[in-house]
Amino acid sequence: MTKKEETSRRFYTTQHPLYCGIDLHARTMYGCIIDQNGESLVHRPMKTSPEAFLNLLAPYRQGVVVAVEGMFPWDWLADLCADEGLPVVLGHALSMKAIHGGKAKNDKIDSQKIAVLLRGGLLPQASVSPAQRRATRDRRRRRLPLAHTRAELLAHVQHTNSQ
Repeated sequence: MTKKEETSRRFYTTQHPLYCGIDLHARTMYGCIIDQNGESLVHRPMKTSPEAFLNLLAPYRQGVVVAVEGMFPWDWLADLCADEGLPVVLGHALSMKAIHGGKAKNDKIDSQKIAVLLRGGLLPQASVSPAQRRATRDRRRRRLPLAHTRAELLAHVQHTNSQ
């Protein structure tokens, strides 16, 4: 009998006065800021831009931590938060889906759930790659499927030739 390997997850458990959950898309995002008691202070949609994000946080910058799901366009937000001195947590997309998957799902609900998971110490973290290493990482990720396809095609040609 083989040992089943458990997946280890890192959760963000540091306490803050305010928690901001962002459901981020290419053109729009939804922001939710809650306090220690879970009361919603702000919950609104906005255009995806640094200015809109900073305007959302302006009255709450002191003591806020920002969480965003680690999907496609997260990197600019993480870089902006780093530049502004704001702590940012990148949520592990697949683990978050397993935790908060439900019947009702939309941007408003997702942004609040991200903030609530962050507040409760249940937000599974993904690692934020440093900006200078992201281009190399992205190239490697794009190259891997191409290398697999090349190997499959070469194997097919060799198999055909051997017959």
